[in-house]
Amino acid sequence: MDKFTTLTGVAAPMPLVNVDTDMIIPKQFLKTIKRTGLGVNLFDEMRYDQQGNEIPDFVLNQPAYRDAEILVAGDNFGCGSSREHAPWALLDFGIRCVIAPSFADIFFNNCFKNGVLPIVLPQDQVDVLMEDARKGANARVTVDLEAQTVTTSDGQSFGFEVDAFKKHCLLNGLDDIGLTLEKAAAIDGFEAKAGTLRPWV
Repeated sequence: MDKFTTLTGVAAPMPLVNVDTDMIIPKQFLKTIKRTGLGVNLFDEMRYDQQGNEIPDFVLNQPAYRDAEILVAGDNFGCGSSREHAPWALLDFGIRCVIAPSFADIFFNNCFKNGVLPIVLPQDQVDVLMEDARKGANARVTVDLEAQTVTTSDGQSFGFEVDAFKKHCLLNGLDDIGLTLEKAAAIDGFEAKAGTLRPWV
């Protein structure tokens, strides 16, 4: 997966609470095992009407937020079922970071494994970022994973906590497969030795 170091981009405000994974990517789009192609159906039932036309009032349909890379959201984001398609859809749309007061545990961990940084901040700080995001495309937020800071368009900065191992994986672009491949030489050595000691296996 792509490394996450520093991101400066448009933040889209979504002040809804309890946004579940079926809202993020509805169940009818879960047939694929590919990580690509889901962005067009991100928040499908909120983005489109029954005829498939865009709903103009939905934030990601507004011109200022079509290229948003950061989502500022409400409490308990990503609740519901454990579908990994939810972070896949966010990433495929272009969202690399979600900021909220809290996340559902499984969604939170799935984000890290798929290159999306979920940031937990106190409600009052999320409120500041939400107001900043409402300024539109000219108000760019900066997320610095190494320094563990989020900075508003006018320079106000907030620190956030992140697990050291998860931080290492994002900074180096390591998903579970990447972590395994880091040990490829040791695995090859073990297999060669095992083949000598137990040739019948």
